Amino acid sequence: LVKFAVPSIIAMLVSALYNIVDQIFIGQSVGMLGNAATNVAFPLTTVCTAIALLLGIDGAANFNLSMGAREEKRASGFIGGSIVLLITCGVVLMLVVRIFLNPMMHAFGATPDVLEYALTYTGITSFGFPFLIFSTGASNLIRADGSPKFSMACVLVGAVINTILDPLFIFGFNMGMAGAALATILGQIVSALFAAYYLIF
Repeated sequence: LVKFAVPSIIAMLVSALYNIVDQIFIGQSVGMLGNAATNVAFPLTTVCTAIALLLGIDGAANFNLSMGAREEKRASGFIGGSIVLLITCGVVLMLVVRIFLNPMMHAFGATPDVLEYALTYTGITSFGFPFLIFSTGASNLIRADGSPKFSMACVLVGAVINTILDPLFIFGFNMGMAGAALATILGQIVSALFAAYYLIF
């Protein structure tokens, strides 16, 4: 229990760092309007997490049940099905957000002062939704396969990259909100690549 629980707890805590780290650096550079913009965009991150957990945990549970019944071919099918659904839902959500970005920001409470920052931040981070959904969901599949530490590493590497790139892009390259968003999606892309490497090889 400890072998699986501790890495899972650490991964969940670290995943929260994405928003916290962005808030810290944006607050120091852009100010309170930038912080407000990230809060306006946060519901979409919650939607990504919800979709990823729905498909990832479901696939992991069915995978384990099939392996317990010694139905390895069926178990592989659940893993493959989960991966396809994670990627598909990520792409669909990204397209929906890109199409309805402006009305969504208004619906989430963006004021005229905050709107420009929210559009910039969410407009860039939306490209990372497929990677965020895939990496979050795949971490559950990897854990179900008996590799909780690798599952934790997938989350950790992305958070570390985001933490390093945030000050570099925001202050070093003077990119502001765009820099914070770019650092976030690069971290998510690396996490997704780590997860894909495990699932493929």
